Amino acid sequence: MNYQHKDLADGRWAELSFSEQMANIGSEVERALKWKEKGNAEYAEKAFYRALELFDLTIKFNTNKSAFKELTRLREGFCGFFTDDNIYNLSAEFLRKYFYYFTISARKAFR
Repeated sequence: MNYQHKDLADGRWAELSFSEQMANIGSEVERALKWKEKGNAEYAEKAFYRALELFDLTIKFNTNKSAFKELTRLREGFCGFFTDDNIYNLSAEFLRKYFYYFTISARKAFR
């Protein structure tokens, strides 16, 4: 697979805490949402695929079964939101709020 985040795919991603991983996914999700809202389909799509890559790396390196279920369902919902097959009825607001708390948690770890 041709990764955008090559250093992360080579194992560095596994060194990050779960909160840090989710906060990083949230950053890409936020970029995708902002570009979609601005009507820039090309940039939104690029951020969308980067977010999917980070989702996949998190799923790959995660051993917690309950987290695995949530990650895969969230990934599916994120895909649906961007492809207009939104079976979970996710909104941009929901996605922002969901990842916001991981960002706060990751920041607190650095204090």
